This record gives sequence, C-alpha cells and structure tokens, in this order.
Amino acid sequence: MASSLKNLSEYSNENLPDGSTYKIGVIVSEWNEQITSKLFDACQETLKKHSVKEDNITKILVPGAFELTVAAKMLLKKAAYDAIICLGCVIKGETAHNEYINQSVAQGLTTLGLATGVPCIFGLLTPNDQAQAEDRAGGKHGNKGVEAAVTALRMAAIKKELQKEGKKIGF
Repeated sequence: MASSLKNLSEYSNENLPDGSTYKIGVIVSEWNEQITSKLFDACQETLKKHSVKEDNITKILVPGAFELTVAAKMLLKKAAYDAIICLGCVIKGETAHNEYINQSVAQGLTTLGLATGVPCIFGLLTPNDQAQAEDRAGGKHGNKGVEAAVTALRMAAIKKELQKEGKKIGF
C-alpha cells in the first residue's frame, strides 16, 4: 500500500509481541543523515516501546545505502540476532543510480534473509525528492523507521514460534 494511503507510523498493538528477549541489529546509512537519523530514532523508540532492551539493540553506521547488505551479513556473522533492520534513504537524482542501489539492497536483503533464516527488514526510503523523504521520516506520511521496527518484531515472533518443537512449515 502506498504511504500516501496509510501512515507509516500507525499500527495495531494487537499483533505485536513482547520484545524483551529479542536481539535486534539496526544498520543505518549515513548518506542523507538528516533523514536516516530520524528513521533510526523512531525505530529505536518503537523497539523500546515494545520492551526490546537498549542493550539488545545494536546500531551500525555505514557510509551509504549500498553498504547496508554487507554490514547486515557481517553483523549476522558476529552474533545471533532475531532480526536485522536496514535503514537508508536514496533520493532519485539526475541519473538512474537510485534504481540500481534500491534494487540491489532489496535483492541483497531478501537473499540474506533466505540464506540465514533471520528476517532482514527493508527500511530504505526510495523517494523522488527531498520533500517525499521528509514526509516519510516523521512528516505527513509518518515514519518508515516505525514501520521497520514493527515488521522486525512481528517477523522475529514468527521465527520464534516456528522454531518451537513440533512446528513445521514447507516440506
């Protein structure tokens, strides 16, 4: 659903688990820092609101959005995480660079999540301009950082539920 139709910061507490036992990695791109810092602040606040301990939230800064996937892989090699959240902002410019970066990050996080079984959350803004980025980093469309945190909590809960003895999916 387009963020113009749904506020990114609105969600139902009904489906959210207690995150007190969760370990979450958050990787944040420094490119467009005025936007990504707002994404991180909202993400962290949402995780803490749902009982994720501050000591269980690991923040890693990377130079740009393209580096999000490699940092996620490095973090997963270092320790066991219940979910990894990648936050960034690639604003469309005069060339097609944004398409290559956005697609690479999306594909890389999907591949990493499938390979490791750890949910890798795509919290990358892909706006056409600065105003759209601001609208999605706490502006009129809410904050993508909140949405990413909620997604991580829900996916971590699904992962834990399916890891319980006797629960199987697939073949």
